Amino acid sequence: MTIAIEPIAFIRTPYKQKFAIPRQPGLADAALGEIQFVEGLNDADFIRGIEQFSHLWLLFHFHQTHSADISALVRPPRLGGNQKIGVFASRSTHRPNNIGMSVVKLIHVEQRKTGPCLIVSGMDLVDMTPIVDIKPYLPYADAITDAQAGYAQAPPTQSLEVVFSKASLATIARHETTYPQLFTLIQQVLSQDPRPAYQQGKASDRIYGVKLFDFDVHWRVEQAQCIVEQILLVETSIR
Repeated sequence: MTIAIEPIAFIRTPYKQKFAIPRQPGLADAALGEIQFVEGLNDADFIRGIEQFSHLWLLFHFHQTHSADISALVRPPRLGGNQKIGVFASRSTHRPNNIGMSVVKLIHVEQRKTGPCLIVSGMDLVDMTPIVDIKPYLPYADAITDAQAGYAQAPPTQSLEVVFSKASLATIARHETTYPQLFTLIQQVLSQDPRPAYQQGKASDRIYGVKLFDFDVHWRVEQAQCIVEQILLVETSIR
């Protein structure tokens, strides 16, 4: 049986690449996103009453993940990237149908000429991820206080102190009006040490780069510090 699913919307986010995106939603609440509905579903009636809910479930497609060769076993970062576990016992992006789910906070609804737009925060999705469904988050049903989560019972504990160079702070200051969340977002993303699991906890001279908003952020890890060396404006988004 074949099931055909078309996107109902696309989400614009600060994350321009998969690297360094928080591994779960809510870990970087400075990340703001816009859910823009496709033509035909951009009627305000489709979301009438959605403002009653503080949070939403997003079902989406891992469109940048290629799963031509499906593997039954994956290596979750929470297990150090060395232990294998069944794909259906994980939230790996490498799945038979590449379907993901993420809970986000609904900030407000904007009415635009192209239709309604949902402004959300705390997402863990790369820019222009296709959304296939949206459902309200129901606290009584979705927040099970005595649930057991095995190897992922507690939030991530890996935390780096993020230190900004004078040059990077100057760049942030120059663009603060247009990108007011830039400083906090960089801090929240890099404090989680987004390097591969086998590199976490280790110092390195390597300079890493991550694209956030329209910036290329260059950083390195020294002892327990993440040092932001420079921030380069690489392009201007069409808004």
